[in-house]
Amino acid sequence: MKKTPTVGEILQAKGVSRRGFLKYCATTASILALPPSMIPRIAQAIENARRPSVIWLSFQECTGCTESLTRSASPTVEGLIFDAISLDYHHTLQAAAGDQAEAARHAAMEENDGGYLVLVDGSIPLANPGYSTIAGISNVDMLKETVAGAAAVVSIGSCAAFGGIPGADPNPTGAVSVGDLVTDKPVINVPGCPPIPMVMTAVLTQFLTFGTLPNLDKYGRPMAFFGKTIHDRCYRRPFYEQGKFAETFDDEGAKAGWCLYKLGCKGPITYNACATTKWNSGTSFPIESGHPCLGCSEPNFWDKGGFYEPLSTGKFDSGAKLAGAAAAGAALGVVAAAAGRRKQSKFAKEG
Repeated sequence: MKKTPTVGEILQAKGVSRRGFLKYCATTASILALPPSMIPRIAQAIENARRPSVIWLSFQECTGCTESLTRSASPTVEGLIFDAISLDYHHTLQAAAGDQAEAARHAAMEENDGGYLVLVDGSIPLANPGYSTIAGISNVDMLKETVAGAAAVVSIGSCAAFGGIPGADPNPTGAVSVGDLVTDKPVINVPGCPPIPMVMTAVLTQFLTFGTLPNLDKYGRPMAFFGKTIHDRCYRRPFYEQGKFAETFDDEGAKAGWCLYKLGCKGPITYNACATTKWNSGTSFPIESGHPCLGCSEPNFWDKGGFYEPLSTGKFDSGAKLAGAAAAGAALGVVAAAAGRRKQSKFAKEG
């Protein structure tokens, strides 16, 4: 019987250089807050690991989470590592359909009992099971059946993690998150609309390397990626602290790259790594592109007021506190500007 190739063998066959592979391992170690001494261990574990079985279930979703991972401008090590897992079931990507597809899911469950991972995107409707079915099976029944023998479950995207857009008021389908239904297995939430590919592959990398799952915050999100707010790492933060805010999308402040707080940016209360990992091979992220953060990786982001309403409206957590901070920042900006004008006037007189 032919042995299943290791992840290292697969990456080598894909043309990944040793330098590129170690760079990925170093980046992953840094993001996971591991010391440099762990880089060789990560590399060795990934290289020697056999392809882990993964079953991906898609429920009430838009396929944006799958698109986020597969629609890259060029092949990346992250993408190739995802390719290196044994994705035994994904009804959007797989060639099989109908009975053949369901047979593949059951085979993966039986052959890897207790050791496979279940990735889920999309929320689960409880109001009427008929709202979302696959092969005549309701989402609820398929989820419970599939996770029974899983090692862990990863909720991919805000719909799976928190109910997302399907769960927004008035929630006509009675949408709930994966964690609302799965209580006897480890559940890791990787929210975002869509989530960042690097976060997904980092969770898989830690599982491959240590056989453990990452440290999680109170919402079940990996602390390495969701431990700080976007505001904490935002390159526009100095403008926030100086009280320099864009008032409209086409004013001089917007053109100068000032803070987007007054245009509704939710960065100060949104925990995610967008500002550091960025998107499209590290090219940019929404704020860098001139649009305020929508807060899509936070629970119930769709129901917390308009996307372009500032946090100072009080509809958001910590809104009053942040409004005070913004006002203080604006005051400091006025003082700094006045001091600057006095200094310029003094220099002009001395000249």
